[in-house]
Amino acid sequence: MAQNFRHSEILGIARETGKVTVEGLAAKFNVTAQTIRRDLSDLCDIGQLTRVHGGATIPSGVIALGYEDRRSLASAEKEAMAKLVAEQIPDGVSIFMNVGTTTEAVARALLKHRNLMVVTNNLNVANVLATSPNSEVILTGGTLRRSDGALVGDVTAEFIGQFKVDYAIIGSAAVDPDGSLLDYDFREVRVTQAIIKNARKAFFVADHTKFNMAAPVRIASLGELNGFFTDIQPPKSIVQLCADNDVFIRTTEHGARKF
Repeated sequence: MAQNFRHSEILGIARETGKVTVEGLAAKFNVTAQTIRRDLSDLCDIGQLTRVHGGATIPSGVIALGYEDRRSLASAEKEAMAKLVAEQIPDGVSIFMNVGTTTEAVARALLKHRNLMVVTNNLNVANVLATSPNSEVILTGGTLRRSDGALVGDVTAEFIGQFKVDYAIIGSAAVDPDGSLLDYDFREVRVTQAIIKNARKAFFVADHTKFNMAAPVRIASLGELNGFFTDIQPPKSIVQLCADNDVFIRTTEHGARKF
């Protein structure tokens, strides 16, 4: 029973933070490191976690987490980041928003803005903004990905190419140490690339867990965008990349900050 309880707790921590460590879990549960290693091995054997040096992460690489699991992962951080983004968006502008639980949080933070035109391939974003009389919502066409309400494919990318908007607000599944923004579905990546190309300014929004994940398809480099909103200071390689390319970073732990 104790082992089953630990397994459940370990999974909860991993989903919230993106990664667990042997040392941290041993201290939390007051057990030996060897006991925690066995727990992690058991969870990895059934595909619930993936082993990394010193601990484990939630599975990633070629298969995305379920949408509800992603929605609950770092939810408080997403809401805080969304408020930071909303503060940078004036009334009366046009916006692209792509698929993801983070952009969905930004949509909620924009509900009090006035005279927005939002173009999105995200059914969840459209449903959020549909409750506001202050925004015009344009939903792209494309192939529906039922797992998360995404509209993807060539039709979606071509639709987006008809616009030139003021801001793009994008998320991704993972961020590589070299600053590459990564995702799982090449059809979705093509759409996000079109969003970046057809926006005057592009903002990336991602919490710290994205630095512990991996995905196979490259969207763009963070250095090609204008701003990065996150919850804590990013790894040094990312900070340097942003500084070299004049990309501002804003974190919820420090408020407005340029590195």
